[in-house]
Amino acid sequence: MPLDRSQNPAIHHPLRPWREGVTPYQWLVLLVAWLGWVFDSMDATIYVIVLHPALEELLGGASGMPVSPATIGWYGGIILSIFLIGWAIGGVLFGVAADYFGRTKTLIATILIYATFTGLAALSQDWWHLACYRFMTAVGIGGEWAAGAAMVAEVWPEDKRAKAGGILQSAWAVGFFLAAAANLLLRGYGWRALFLVGVLPAFVALLIRLWVKEPERWVQAHRQELLSGTAHRIKIPDLFHGDLRRHTWVGSILAFVAVFGLWGGANWTPTLIGALPDMQGLGQAALAGYVSYAIMAFNCGSLFGYLSFGPLADRFGRRPAFALMCAGSLVMLPITYLTPHAYVHVLLLLPLLGFFNNGLFSGFPIYLPELYPTRLRATGAGFCFNAGRVLASAGPLMTGFLVTTLGSFGRAASAVALIYLLGLATLYFAPETRGRPLPD
Repeated sequence: MPLDRSQNPAIHHPLRPWREGVTPYQWLVLLVAWLGWVFDSMDATIYVIVLHPALEELLGGASGMPVSPATIGWYGGIILSIFLIGWAIGGVLFGVAADYFGRTKTLIATILIYATFTGLAALSQDWWHLACYRFMTAVGIGGEWAAGAAMVAEVWPEDKRAKAGGILQSAWAVGFFLAAAANLLLRGYGWRALFLVGVLPAFVALLIRLWVKEPERWVQAHRQELLSGTAHRIKIPDLFHGDLRRHTWVGSILAFVAVFGLWGGANWTPTLIGALPDMQGLGQAALAGYVSYAIMAFNCGSLFGYLSFGPLADRFGRRPAFALMCAGSLVMLPITYLTPHAYVHVLLLLPLLGFFNNGLFSGFPIYLPELYPTRLRATGAGFCFNAGRVLASAGPLMTGFLVTTLGSFGRAASAVALIYLLGLATLYFAPETRGRPLPD
C-alpha cells in the first residue's frame, strides 16, 4: 500500500518548498534566536583572534618584554579553560531558569550578560582580569543557547524543526565572519577595540523584549506545573530517571566530544597560521590579516556543515549525521595541522575541517530538544550541551601540555582528534528521533 504523505506532516512533499507553511512569527522567533547566537559566536571568536596580542601586552607588562609562544599557550589555555567552565555553568543554570521563568526572559538576561562583560574585557590590566571577564561572558553565552534552542524547537512546525535547528547553528559561522571582519577593520586600533564591539548584542535583547512572546508549549506546561504544585521543584535529578538517564548520558558525551575537539584542536588555527614558514617575520597587523582570512575560510566550510546537518538528519537520521561529522573531524584535524607547509595549503584544508568539525554542532539544537518533554526541555538541552564542557575545559590545557611534550601545535591538535572515536562509540547507544513528534 503506498504511503500517504498527507497523513504524515514529518514527510515533506518533494515538489513543495520546505519553507511552505512557516508563519512570519515563526521566522521572527528563529531570527532573534539566530542573532543572539551570532553575537555569541562573535564574542567567543574575538578572544581567539586577540589571544596573542592581548597576552603579549598583559604578560609583558609596562616593560614590553617579548613573551614566548609557550607562555602565551599556557596562559591562553588557562583562560580558554576558564571560559569553558563559565559556559558550562551558565548553560546548566540558565537552562533550568528557562524552564522555570520562560524562554524569552532568559534569552534577554543572558544576552545582556555576555554583551556587558565582553565590553568590560577591554579594560583588562592583567591576564587574570581578562580571565574573569571571559568567565562571565561565557556564563551568558552558555545560557543563551539553552533558551534559544528550546524556543525554536517549540515554536517551529514538527516537520521543519531539523532545518530550523541547522539554520540556528549556522549563526555561529556568521559570528566568526563578523569577528574576522571587525578584526580587519579595527586592526590598527589594538585588541581592546575588538572587545568593545562585543557590546552590540545588547540591541538584540531589546528586539526580543518588544516582539517575542513565550512559546505556547511552555505556557501550557508551566500552567500545569503550577496547578500540580511542582513548578518550583528541582529538575536536574529528573534528567537521570527512567529512559531520560540514557538520553542525558548520550547527549552529554556527544557534546563533550564536540567541544573538546573544537577548543582543544580546531580553535588553535591562529597559532597554526603564525607557525607557518611563510608567515615568519610578518608584523602583527599583517599577520592579523592572514589570520582573519584563514578564519573566514574555516567558517565557509562550517557554514555549509551547519546547513547540511538538518537535511542529512532528515534524510538519513540523526545518528548517521552525527557519525559522518565525527568521522570527518577525526580524519581532517590531523591532515590540516600536520600536512601544510604554506599558507595556501591551510586555506584549502580549513573549509573541509570546518564542515565536519563545526557542522557537528548543528546536531545539538536539533537532537537535544527532541530527547526531553517540555517541562525539562531547556534544562535537559542546557545540561547535556554544557555539562561536558567542565571536562572539555581540559582540552585547551591538554593542548598546551601536548605542545611542550610533542613539540608543536600540529602534533598536539592531531592527538586531540582521537576524542572523536569516543563520539562514534557513543552513537551506538543513542536513540534515533527522526520522524518523532516533540515530546510533550
